[in-house]
Amino acid sequence: MLAVELAIVAGLIVVNGLLAMSELALVSAKRPLLEQMVRSGSRGAGVALDLMREPGRMLSAVQIGITLVGIVAGAFSGATIAERGDAWLESQDVPTRIAEPVAYVAVVVMITYLSVVLGELVPKQIGMRNAEQVAAIVARPMQILARGAAPVVILLDVSARLGLRLLGQSRPREAGVTDEEIKTMIDEAERSGVVEPEERSMISRVMRLADRSVRGVMTPRPDIEWLDLQDDDETIRQAIRASRHARILAANGDIDEVVGAIPVRAALVALMDGGVDAVRLLVQPVPVVSDRLGAIDVVEQLRQSPLNLVIVVDEHGSVEGIVSEGDILKTVVADIEEREEPNFTVRDDGSLLIDGSCPVDELGERLGILLPPDHRYHTVAGFVLDRMKRLPRIGESFSHGLWRFEVVDIDGTRIDKLLVTPQPALHRRA
Repeated sequence: MLAVELAIVAGLIVVNGLLAMSELALVSAKRPLLEQMVRSGSRGAGVALDLMREPGRMLSAVQIGITLVGIVAGAFSGATIAERGDAWLESQDVPTRIAEPVAYVAVVVMITYLSVVLGELVPKQIGMRNAEQVAAIVARPMQILARGAAPVVILLDVSARLGLRLLGQSRPREAGVTDEEIKTMIDEAERSGVVEPEERSMISRVMRLADRSVRGVMTPRPDIEWLDLQDDDETIRQAIRASRHARILAANGDIDEVVGAIPVRAALVALMDGGVDAVRLLVQPVPVVSDRLGAIDVVEQLRQSPLNLVIVVDEHGSVEGIVSEGDILKTVVADIEEREEPNFTVRDDGSLLIDGSCPVDELGERLGILLPPDHRYHTVAGFVLDRMKRLPRIGESFSHGLWRFEVVDIDGTRIDKLLVTPQPALHRRA
């Protein structure tokens, strides 16, 4: 008889564990993974998604089951197993006034320990480690439980919503994922070895691309290669032969009078076959976009451009830069950029030599500094101009956050290099 009673208590603990595991699995399961399982033919994953759409009812159903199991287990163990323990102690000549409380406390402690370990901790660990698989398995039984206890479930769900409303939590939080959560998941994936460091860097750059404007990815006006169609034939020949790119802009007299672009390879062939007049016939129109356009939006414009090239102009019609597929690719995969020096050079003393054309969001991430959310500059040079309100002289410096920025090289009116040094006093204070 004792074995039957122990089996009943063990069964109740197991049921409690299944309910606890189901609750945590359904709460922890990720919707995208469940949706992928549904596409693979998992019906249980579809039921799990249905339950997750109404979490209040699902949690109410689970709580009903856990509460009932706890009550029954406590009452049953106290009424049966504790009495047997009391009788055994009394048979060992232990006084009744001692045997009864000792037996009751011992049974309660033992049942509580087993319930916590086998009915809560272990099942919940399983539910967390295999959330989507467990959720797909337990979803159907949980749905049946919710339907069977529908009146009580509805009452509890309505009561819970009323309580949330009284606490000012009437609107549920959107289930979307923020940029910071995505970055955290990527960092965890890198630490666990699922994502390589190069992959993490690339994903981060793709995410930053969506936050940049076209100015943050374009080749600026001073770096544009272009030829004047009104120049003499020899000058045009030299411009084409000296070009280092696949396309070169063509304009009439001034770069702001741009008429299109010429494929350099086709132009070289034309020079050999038909001369400069044949080159002029190769001019193709190029889409023109506003400098206020987002970097992601310009990608669609590139797809529609026959030369995979876009011209960027300001509100006055002046050419500010160009964007090619190479500019977008270099933003995502920085290592392919053909440049003599990297954006960041770490020196032996811990300072950094930073290129003025370095994207300012990379500066913020590298140094851990906060930038104003409404800033209109896109490079480190723009950041310096915004702070100093004028073109600085070589040797001038300023502090921002825990860092000191010193201008060490200027090329004409372009800020070329900065020396960024940590400020020890501020670092120690922080």
